[in-house]
Amino acid sequence: MSKVKFAVVLAAVLVAGELPQFISTASAQQQPSASESTVKAKKEPSPGLLAARERQKKCGVEWKEAKAAGKTEKGVTWPKFWSACNKRLKAAAK
Repeated sequence: MSKVKFAVVLAAVLVAGELPQFISTASAQQQPSASESTVKAKKEPSPGLLAARERQKKCGVEWKEAKAAGKTEKGVTWPKFWSACNKRLKAAAK
């Protein structure tokens, strides 16, 4: 909002005598409601999610080692590497 528009709105509010109501409404909108301030308990991760996280960590280590040694194929990015590594580790776990 430009300064001129703000000044016009402020003048109109002052002339109408609505400033106290305007301020109390604005401050009420900024305060969080009771439901927002209540902290929700986090759900425990599922066994599948925990396994996926472990596979991602293992693949991350492999990726870093392969990149440092220069053993990655040209054009292979982390998402491609992760996909292949994840499939390989899933198959090995069965």
